[in-house]
Amino acid sequence: MAAKFAQITLTPAVQAAQDKYFGRHHVVVDAPERDELTLEESDFVGARDSFYMATTNSDGWPYIQHRGGPTGFLKVLSPHLLGFADFKGNRQLLTTGNLEGDNRVALFLMDYPKQERLKILGHAQVFDAREHRDLADRLSPGPEWRSKIERLFLIEVVSFDWNCPQYITPRFTAAQVQEAVQPLKDRIEALEKQLREAASANGRQ
Repeated sequence: MAAKFAQITLTPAVQAAQDKYFGRHHVVVDAPERDELTLEESDFVGARDSFYMATTNSDGWPYIQHRGGPTGFLKVLSPHLLGFADFKGNRQLLTTGNLEGDNRVALFLMDYPKQERLKILGHAQVFDAREHRDLADRLSPGPEWRSKIERLFLIEVVSFDWNCPQYITPRFTAAQVQEAVQPLKDRIEALEKQLREAASANGRQ
């Protein structure tokens, strides 16, 4: 676990739980003020087409929301800053409302085929896309998405941590399955063509 991530998440209550079940707890030393996203994290973020984001409402209840879009819609704007466009949805605005009281967020990014996951902690701000057109243009995944953008999220990254692949069940998108089976489909088509040609040749004899 990264030092800054551990400093934030390993509260006294968590350390007490570790003592109870394992007889000792993790000690955090020399944690930086915040972590910088490296090329490894940036590439991972840029390859995602979805992620999960957690906030807390004014009554203390946690809430997790799925965010999806074209690959790369969650953008790394700097080693300390992420951004994404929020598209038209169910109009509940739970995450947006929660951030008015507590701007802390936790992001969970998954790569199911490779069994990798990245956790990010940060502070989020929400902007009205109608009032920040330049930023909306910058965060839009493409021209065809621009008219669907209602809000804009900027997330100041405080820390991140990678999880082990244990218990992550590999899952694949329809596009990934199509790519994997396409060589088999091409081979079947070629063999069927050979059979048709052979049958036609035999019929002419």
